[in-house]
Amino acid sequence: MSNQTSTDTAKTDPGAAHGGLPAGGVSLWQIFLIFLRLGLTSFGGPVAHISYFREEFVRRRQWLSDAHYADLVALCQFAPGPASSQVGMGIGMALGGVRGSLMAWLGFTMPSAIVLAILGMAFVHIDLAAIEGVIRGLKLVAVGVVAHALVGMARTLCPDIPRASLAILAACIMIVSDTVLAQFGVIIGGMMGGFVLLRQAAAGDTQDMPTPRSTKGALIALGLFFGLLAGLPIAAQFDQSGLFDVIDGFYRSGALVFGGGHVVLPLLQSAVVDPGWVDQEAFLAGYGATQAVPGPIFTFAAYLGAVLHTGTASTGWLISSATALVTLIAIFLPAWLLVIGLLPFWDRVRHVAAMRAGLLGVNAAVVGLLAAVLYDPIWTGAIHDVVDVICVVAAFAVLQWRLMPVWALVGIGAVGGYLAGLV
Repeated sequence: MSNQTSTDTAKTDPGAAHGGLPAGGVSLWQIFLIFLRLGLTSFGGPVAHISYFREEFVRRRQWLSDAHYADLVALCQFAPGPASSQVGMGIGMALGGVRGSLMAWLGFTMPSAIVLAILGMAFVHIDLAAIEGVIRGLKLVAVGVVAHALVGMARTLCPDIPRASLAILAACIMIVSDTVLAQFGVIIGGMMGGFVLLRQAAAGDTQDMPTPRSTKGALIALGLFFGLLAGLPIAAQFDQSGLFDVIDGFYRSGALVFGGGHVVLPLLQSAVVDPGWVDQEAFLAGYGATQAVPGPIFTFAAYLGAVLHTGTASTGWLISSATALVTLIAIFLPAWLLVIGLLPFWDRVRHVAAMRAGLLGVNAAVVGLLAAVLYDPIWTGAIHDVVDVICVVAAFAVLQWRLMPVWALVGIGAVGGYLAGLV
């Protein structure tokens, strides 16, 4: 009888944690391959990545519920680091534990990291004008993807007037003042609004209980996070090679940035340009190349690591590759440690009745944040004429009616943009 009940629950709530997973769970290889495909096709920046993840794991595969996914996104908005990469790590951890989080990071990060490291070693200055049409096509697809995800999340997370009002207010605040401080204010305000307005909704919001996770590993991860943050500068004082200086600069950039994405650029610039490790021209060339590849913006670290040795006669591609790997790991390591350290506690507190009310408000605020980013910079940066609007509407319709998978739509957008550029 209990087996039948369990089966019925999985059918009625396919997004329940682990309840919607295939029999036998998800293998690490499967996690890696799914995120590898996302790493090859996820253009458009952090918010677009979050939308791609939702399409893959919530809507298409139904391995996570919208509420569970939104709670994960909310946690990654609170924590410092690359938000979309942390969401991917969190999904990997939900599906395959700590090793699953590593597989998710490796698959999602590897494609763009390899390309950027190779460019750094070759010190190639990309002529973005040559692929301007491709970039334009990918931007239009990203608008459609984000819009589609926003509509789906709004239906689930803002089903009543109080939550819709919180989302609209959050969007208006972020459009007027697009700063990290405003983002924190919107999230905290959403939580406070949830405490006041959504207690009754939280009482009827049934959530699956999470699979218990050991807090011992979480505490070790948090200890490592703060230990490295404090210890690396000290180690750099005694290291004559300069390696720990480099590791500290990239680790600190990954650990102290809030908002992720492009916000990390000033920190990286002060970490590598100000000491004279990378000149301004090389830095800007790599930033331009980062815009033309899929995956997380933080993979810019692989380019910078490779550029550190470019042009030095005594070093070859092996040392440049090793340095690129070191800087890549250094900038993502704090994000991974925070995901491992915070998720077990987050999974527990998010099921407390009062916390559920606050999180319902936070989730509504996250919808508002996505709406604001959809408007600026995604819409304003991609839409220039009526043809662009038609393309976005077409992309949205394709996703809404499931006429083709996202990766195919991305390919069509790239090819179509290239052909339009030729014309």
